[in-house]
Amino acid sequence: MRRIGDWISIILCAGLAMAVAAPARADDTADDTASNSAKAAEILRKRLEGDTDSGRLQKKDRRLAPGISEGQTVLTSPVEDPAAQSPSEGLTLLQRMGQSLPDLPPAKPFDGKVDEAYGAFQRGLFLSALNIALPKAQLGDAAAQTLVAELMNNGLGVRRNPTDAAFWYEQAARAGDANAQYKYALMLLTGDGVKQDKKAADEMMRKAAEGGSREAQFNVAQIMVAAEPGDKGLKQALPYYERAASRGVPDAQYALSQLYYHMDLPREKRQEARDWLLKAALAGYDTAQYDMAMWLINGVGGERNYEQGFRWMNIAANRGHVVAQNRLAKLYVNAIGTPPDPVEATKWYVVSRKAGLADLELEDFFLGIDEATQKEGIARADAFMARRG
Repeated sequence: MRRIGDWISIILCAGLAMAVAAPARADDTADDTASNSAKAAEILRKRLEGDTDSGRLQKKDRRLAPGISEGQTVLTSPVEDPAAQSPSEGLTLLQRMGQSLPDLPPAKPFDGKVDEAYGAFQRGLFLSALNIALPKAQLGDAAAQTLVAELMNNGLGVRRNPTDAAFWYEQAARAGDANAQYKYALMLLTGDGVKQDKKAADEMMRKAAEGGSREAQFNVAQIMVAAEPGDKGLKQALPYYERAASRGVPDAQYALSQLYYHMDLPREKRQEARDWLLKAALAGYDTAQYDMAMWLINGVGGERNYEQGFRWMNIAANRGHVVAQNRLAKLYVNAIGTPPDPVEATKWYVVSRKAGLADLELEDFFLGIDEATQKEGIARADAFMARRG
């Protein structure tokens, strides 16, 4: 599957200067238009020279609202007596509303069976959870068997024992517990605590996916793509990616964004590509955050938004995505979505360079700035890397 970064536009590979002029008002005179154009040109010139404050309106450049003269007070306090402006001694929410809230409806009775073992597990009482769950597991309770396996596999309350964990996962898997089927499939795949068997692992993973395990659904899609490279495998895997993505698996959401955009699918699915990418980015998937930045900057899957693109690039860079760190430096150099900042550009160039990503364009930029800027940028880079350990 071709990644989006392989064909992005050269917007980050060359300097880009942008100026946005406010639309002319219908009642402006020709002299005002000429004056505004001259001001815009001057602002652009200063920004290219590094003056980050040049784009801000000065007081004399601000337009007053109709009917308001210079120096006139626009907002006044409704309280004339200064002594009466002391803080409120406090009104309750109900007093401010002027009426009482209705009584809460009666709580619905819980008729289900309380799972004391799982309750203990949630509270961190792992040994108690094991003591409660183990007798139930021995009587064939699939949920209890899965819980016992989890405790043993992760060494919670007892010494880690993958062999015993595999036994209990298998018992629960045979009883139809989808979570146990997924975990047992992983153990069969890696040979952890059980004899490695890839064929049995794939079969068990499919059972888990059909049983509703979202992690298994994503893994089945991956298995299909690996077994049948190309469009055929992707089309077979697509329903599993969709099911896992709809249930909140970030990896599946990211994969779905790429498939929806690149595959020959109905137009409505292609239009959803950026939405799925955003879901994965919001879930903290750093590759999705980087791609989200690139899509916004280059107008992929929707309109361009340089400011939002910069924000996502900054998030991905701070999470340690090396390519995002390199691109963030270029955004600062070329003032794309942010005012130019040679110190921050230096910081992110140094961070990405120390991570092993060389860039001749940024190296030329670094050699062309003054020594004080270099030192400050390097100091910020060192501080960032020290925080990340």
